[in-house]
Amino acid sequence: MTGQPAAPDEGTPGPVDWTSVLTHLEGEVVAAEQTMAQGRVEEIESWGRRAEDWVPPSSLGSLPDDLRDRAAKLLQHQLAVAEELVERIMQSQRQRDLAARMSYAPSRPTAAFVDRGL
Repeated sequence: MTGQPAAPDEGTPGPVDWTSVLTHLEGEVVAAEQTMAQGRVEEIESWGRRAEDWVPPSSLGSLPDDLRDRAAKLLQHQLAVAEELVERIMQSQRQRDLAARMSYAPSRPTAAFVDRGL
């Protein structure tokens, strides 16, 4: 997931705190799930190419104790979605490989039916 918290309006970043960062990251996970639920292969694969690691802004400081449980649940949710994302990408690749093999395979003989009643 991208990891940068959403700014309240274009161009002027809002205050960055752990609550808003976690909210943004949760939104990213939900967006990834929705993309997979819609089954659009190109969008699913684009999520898989979002490879940058999230690094918290230096101004955040350490995670407050009262948000640790929320952050741990978010991490588990992210890992589950990432696992599903990898599986979907692999499934898509297998389908594309199969389709490519089928399109280049020699044509199969067609059945010939003879009407003996004539």
